[in-house]
Amino acid sequence: MERKLKDYAFIALKGMGMGAADVVPGVSGGTIAFIVGIYDELIETIKSINAESIRLFFTGHWARFWEKINGNFLFSLLLGIGISVFSLAKVITWLLLNHPILVWSFFFGLVLASTWFVSKDIKEWKSWKTWVAFVIGVVIAFYITVATPAETPSNLLFIFLCGAIAICAMILPGISGSFILVLLGKYFFIMDAVKTLDVVVIAVFGAGACIGITSFSRILSYALAHFRNITLAVLTGFMLGSLNKVWPWKEVVETFVDSHGEVKPLVEHNILPNAYVAEAVVLMVVGFFLVYFLEKLSAKTPVR
Repeated sequence: MERKLKDYAFIALKGMGMGAADVVPGVSGGTIAFIVGIYDELIETIKSINAESIRLFFTGHWARFWEKINGNFLFSLLLGIGISVFSLAKVITWLLLNHPILVWSFFFGLVLASTWFVSKDIKEWKSWKTWVAFVIGVVIAFYITVATPAETPSNLLFIFLCGAIAICAMILPGISGSFILVLLGKYFFIMDAVKTLDVVVIAVFGAGACIGITSFSRILSYALAHFRNITLAVLTGFMLGSLNKVWPWKEVVETFVDSHGEVKPLVEHNILPNAYVAEAVVLMVVGFFLVYFLEKLSAKTPVR
């Protein structure tokens, strides 16, 4: 379909939403892509970056290359993600450290609503295969949320691998790439690199992300095309299982000192509500209805 400038501006705003989610450990940019109605186009666009499109680029057929990779869509989305990540990384990490209950409450409502709306796209809930896929998704996501973060090296090869692994999670609704970085022991390391513009670390991490996402998108595209209901059931399970991670009330049981000498949480356990209960409920409702609004808005916005 033909898009106008305002359409690409709107796509950039959707990208900003994805970027904001991706810097929060526990919330997936893939969830936001699903909510705003661009998930299938995103996967197909990433999939189009292959040997054929790369050949077009290096042989000077740049117009065909740009059209092949859905360049206007991809550029607008990446622009929004980049603006969000680089402008919000410092703000969100500060909020998570100083007002965690309020931040997690908002995202709890957002993920809960996302789970509901994604589940509505599943057409065969009566099938046992759908339920098995759903349960598998819940179990995997829940296990990831309770896994203990590892102590890992900071050499560039491992940073490359972190980028390849985390980006796969970032495009899966319900599995947070940022939280995968927490488990790999590199969340605050990467966030510090973004905040201080450590070009080497960012470039190596980005290279790993490019390799990981172009490879994984083919698997995901095939699954959505041939096993859509089962795939959506797994993704819904991922989101439901991830709610354990975004539960607002937590007790820090282990901390670590980062490279700047700041003490930060490493391992947390969920506890019963004990503070800011009214404020948290309000923010949960706001998060829920924000998803509702975006879902209704995306339903009226045609996608390619």
